[in-house]
Amino acid sequence: MNRPPGNASWRDTGPEDVGHIHRLVRALAVFEKMEHEFHATEEDLAKALFAERPLAHAMLAEAEGRPVAVCLWYYTFSSFLGRPEIWIEDVFVEVDHRKQGLAKAAFSLLARRALDEGCPAVSWNVLDWNTPAIAAYRAMGAVGREQWTDQRVSGQALVALAGRG
Repeated sequence: MNRPPGNASWRDTGPEDVGHIHRLVRALAVFEKMEHEFHATEEDLAKALFAERPLAHAMLAEAEGRPVAVCLWYYTFSSFLGRPEIWIEDVFVEVDHRKQGLAKAAFSLLARRALDEGCPAVSWNVLDWNTPAIAAYRAMGAVGREQWTDQRVSGQALVALAGRG
């Protein structure tokens, strides 16, 4: 476990935690004003996180005996470097537990994992309106990749691109 200041600590998760993971990711969707895009079920998360070959990994931070924060991450691959990197998909801390170092502790844990496993970078996205998070990331040494824009194909466009529409 990794202990940030205060009484909270991060830990890896198991199948018994899927309800907490689901609850916290849903809370993130509400915070990001994207609840209309949240469709994941507990079963979806369990299948992705706890299969024989997991597609992603999760950590929970606990305070006062209950999960108050979640971090979901997975490996990507840099073809230019020929090595894996860690992508942080989500970090969410409940409002009452913010500004206690929990989010930074999650990033630090994954930075250590990256170094231990030979990964040259840890990356993530942040919504452009989330200026407190952006400031915190800059304070950690993160730099924005302004030359890149995210692209996504989903829904009917995905079906059409696959030639099935």
